[in-house]
Amino acid sequence: MKISKSVIQFIKFGIVGVSNTLLTALTIWILLKVLNCSPYFSNIVGYIVGLVNSFIWNRKWTFDSKTKVTDTFFKFILTFGVSYLFQLGNLYILLHYTSIDSYVSQLLSIVVYTGINFVLNKIYTFKT
Repeated sequence: MKISKSVIQFIKFGIVGVSNTLLTALTIWILLKVLNCSPYFSNIVGYIVGLVNSFIWNRKWTFDSKTKVTDTFFKFILTFGVSYLFQLGNLYILLHYTSIDSYVSQLLSIVVYTGINFVLNKIYTFKT
């Protein structure tokens, strides 16, 4: 049985996503809990680290993109921006309207970001 290209891409996207989530979460945790940075600063830096990692791995490994880096990166940044705004809005709501721990709020917001980001990357950024 031959596995389709889309299924393989989905699996790779998932692997990259898990590694990004771990890298982002670890970065946020270190900044938040070890270095006592603000939740917002920790979040921004964590997502920048994950963004760079995600672009490199998804462009080359997941989707084997042959398009110009600048074209793909613009779409990737736009997709990230939309996903990040939803995530940041969710984080704001959790931090200001619930009693959920700030780190748990970060993790819950990662789930929101991941779902939106996957859909947008699949249908817009790395259409293959």
